[in-house]
Amino acid sequence: MIILYAKRSIIIATIILLAACGIGSAQKHKSVPAKTTDGITYEEQLNQCKSGYPFTQWRKMVDDGLDQYTEENCDKAKVIFDKLIDGLIKAGEKAAENQKVELFKNAVLALNSLNDETDGSLIETGEREELCELIDKITIAAGLDPKNYSDGDGIAYEWRQW
Repeated sequence: MIILYAKRSIIIATIILLAACGIGSAQKHKSVPAKTTDGITYEEQLNQCKSGYPFTQWRKMVDDGLDQYTEENCDKAKVIFDKLIDGLIKAGEKAAENQKVELFKNAVLALNSLNDETDGSLIETGEREELCELIDKITIAAGLDPKNYSDGDGIAYEWRQW
């Protein structure tokens, strides 16, 4: 009986100590982002994908007579990818797969529309390969496997028309 009271006292004392420290309370704590095996966070991983944007290179093609690669068109493409990455960051690493997939769908559909605005000339073979590779990198950074979509071709192939 004395042992039971001693265990109960220890449990009560532990609960009081945890409450005093704010552990397990309703207080809001700033969470520390989880690090990947590479030592970078989910957000950092997604933001690193921006270094693979091809749009600065595309702008230079105007000098070669490829008028579809205006600053305006390249900026529109960049905004589409920025929205995708920002949406994935906002959704969070633990977001449901279908929530992340919806963000990719919106981005690819927006690229379809942008390409239509240029009569299909903005995203040609080389650009298609660059964008699909970039989308695959973002897919991986978002914690998804591109091989799980469109018979292994990648998530862009689910909706792309370019």
